[in-house]
Amino acid sequence: MNQLETELQLLKSEVINMWTLVSSQLTKAKASMINFDKDLAREVVLKERRVNGSELKIDRDCENIFALLTPVAVDLRFVLAVLKINSNLERIGDIAEGIAKYILSLETPFKPELLEATYINKMYDESIGILQDTLAAFENEDTLLARKVFKKDEYLDEINIKANELIEGYIKTNPEDINQALYTLSIIRKLERVGDQSKNISEEIIFYLEAKVLKHKHSH
Repeated sequence: MNQLETELQLLKSEVINMWTLVSSQLTKAKASMINFDKDLAREVVLKERRVNGSELKIDRDCENIFALLTPVAVDLRFVLAVLKINSNLERIGDIAEGIAKYILSLETPFKPELLEATYINKMYDESIGILQDTLAAFENEDTLLARKVFKKDEYLDEINIKANELIEGYIKTNPEDINQALYTLSIIRKLERVGDQSKNISEEIIFYLEAKVLKHKHSH
């Protein structure tokens, strides 16, 4: 294995570690929401620094590979893809932190019937699943799995579109829960963005594996 191959291998495992960290942040934020666990929410907020640290380190490593090892062809595409994936993962980390901060600012646990009425648990599970699919697609260089993410993202979009109506209906019958209902809506908006970031990541995986730029095909 030459030096470039070694560095690319190291870069790949760094990105996988970052992915795992961000995935665990998202999962813990969900547990803190369902169990109203403020200690777990605090942990998510504190760990966001580690996510940011990983992002900076991966960026620096990419820059060093460009500068010192001048990758070409598929290697170049891989490093370019990693730069973008890294930035999308950092944003998902921000989303997990944002959800944890909502939990910290709430006075009382979310009412189960509110979570039920808005499909938020289902949406949350789908978001975590999408992120894990992108990781598996990246690790196994699987463009078929990367493409499945587009369909799953559409499902998140659908829940997001219905959310306004569902929240409105819930507030009408439970006006005392308006504060909780608005927090729920904000979390739904954030989860919809997890789908968008994951879709971006999938496009980058396909770009480096197939040298196809999908971005413009999917722009609405």
